[in-house]
Amino acid sequence: MKRHLKLAAIVALSLMATQAFARNSVETYSIDSALSSGDGKIDPDVALYFAGQRHPTVLKKMSEAATNLKTSAFGLSDEAACQHVFLSAVIALQKRAREQGGNAVINIKSNYQNRLTESATEFTCGAGAVIAGVALKGDVVTLRK
Repeated sequence: MKRHLKLAAIVALSLMATQAFARNSVETYSIDSALSSGDGKIDPDVALYFAGQRHPTVLKKMSEAATNLKTSAFGLSDEAACQHVFLSAVIALQKRAREQGGNAVINIKSNYQNRLTESATEFTCGAGAVIAGVALKGDVVTLRK
């Protein structure tokens, strides 16, 4: 009988642990806070305009660029992990713009789990027990300076 109780306790604990690791919180965070946490990693020569923000005249549209990045969230708060992966996603958009000869990415929107969210002030991030993810979409363009 004791053996069955021990086995039942182990199974119960295993199921609870699985549920803890399956956490997937989807939250919004400040774009400005995330960008300012970048310590100079953002390229000042490739402008970023989030959905709804006014920008100079578009001279040429190259393409739509998309990112879907994940990072380790182990030992970090959800906000810190989300800021880190957001910066990586923005840097990836800027890299795409440079490769295509653009000087800006405009109309940037969150696209977490294929749900478009338009905001000039917030981005969407999913954070679990060990991974955080951000997906962004935007238009690579050349703007009048």
